[in-house]
Parts: sequence; structure tokens; C-alpha cells
Amino acid sequence: MNLRESILESGFAIVLNVFAADEISRASELLRETSLRRSRAGIRHALADPAIATLASDKRLLRIAQEILGAGAIPFRATLFDKSRLSNWLVVWHQDTALPLRGRRDAPGWGPWSIKSGIHYAHAPANALRRVLAIRVHLDDSSADNGPLRVLPHTHTSGVLDDRGIHQLAEEIAPVDCLVASGRLLVMKPANRPLLFKIAFGALQKGPAH
Repeated sequence: MNLRESILESGFAIVLNVFAADEISRASELLRETSLRRSRAGIRHALADPAIATLASDKRLLRIAQEILGAGAIPFRATLFDKSRLSNWLVVWHQDTALPLRGRRDAPGWGPWSIKSGIHYAHAPANALRRVLAIRVHLDDSSADNGPLRVLPHTHTSGVLDDRGIHQLAEEIAPVDCLVASGRLLVMKPANRPLLFKIAFGALQKGPAH
């Protein structure tokens, strides 16, 4: 089964040996040096940093995104999650449906709206989420001991659910812990983000705990 088939079947896939150790080390160094405002959780709009924008446009990431979404796929958001034993938080099963937009324009199916770090966000309808791919670049190992991302496979066709629907699926489907080594990718089709958590194409992950 190839990558596209795995994504369409399960809603997610782990891609091995994408970035070499020296590339990951350099990316981590650039993130430590960035002038972007950093919160306890990391950096929300990391594409504003030229080095991160270059990484998000790496031909290896673009090739994966375009294989799934088509030739027009481009990175539109990058987020650094920096979780550790000193800076960590719990996340319940949820849909992550809010997308950043250039400005507010009310349209059927979009909303409610919010502003995060000066950027307009709207909860998107399922037909828009189907055109988004989430790629997590792991800068550190994500193991069973440090809080890996947990997913419910095959939920990517469920659409946008309310809390009751999410809870019901979480009761019915066995979760999978995504154990991803440094330099590897976790790729997710965000129409399945009802239960496959965060991030849009170009997103970055950092920290000894995820």
C-alpha cells in the first residue's frame, strides 16, 4: 500500500527517513534563534520566519502534499509545538477545524470566528477540510513514554461532529499511539482531524514530549 492509499484508508501514515540528523539539528537551531514570539506551547504562526518557510516548502514535503492533494498544494501554516515535562498540557478528543484566513468574510458553513495572534480564524466546513493535509515534522523522538499523539484510525470520513459524536467514536474505536522518530513525518488527512488532532501542511513539532 502506497502513501496515498494509506492516507485514504486509515486517515494517517508515518513516513520514514525523510530528514537526516544534521537537517533536524539545523532546524532545531534555527527555531531556537527565531525572533518570533514564543508562548509556553511554542510558536503559532511560524511561517513568518524565513527559515521555517523554507523548510515548509522543502521539495520532499511538497511532493508528499501534492501526491495527496494535487499539484496545487502549498504550505499555508506552520506551528511549533514545544512540549516538555516542564511545559505540557492535556488535550481531550476533539475536532480541530479552525483555519487561518486573510480576513473575515461571512459565508455559509464558516464560523464561529476568532482572532489568534492578530490572525482571523474560522471553523471550516468539511468540504474545505478535505483540501488540507497535515504534516508533522518530528524534531525529537515521540515515544510511548513522552506523550505521543493518539489517533482514532478510519475516522477521517466522519465529517464535522459535535461533542456527543466525538465521544461516541472514542468509545467505539481503539486508539493508536503515533510513535514517530526524529526526522520522520506523521501525515494526516484533516477531514479526519475530528479525531486525528492538529496542524496543517508545513507544521513542525518539537520537544521531548508530544
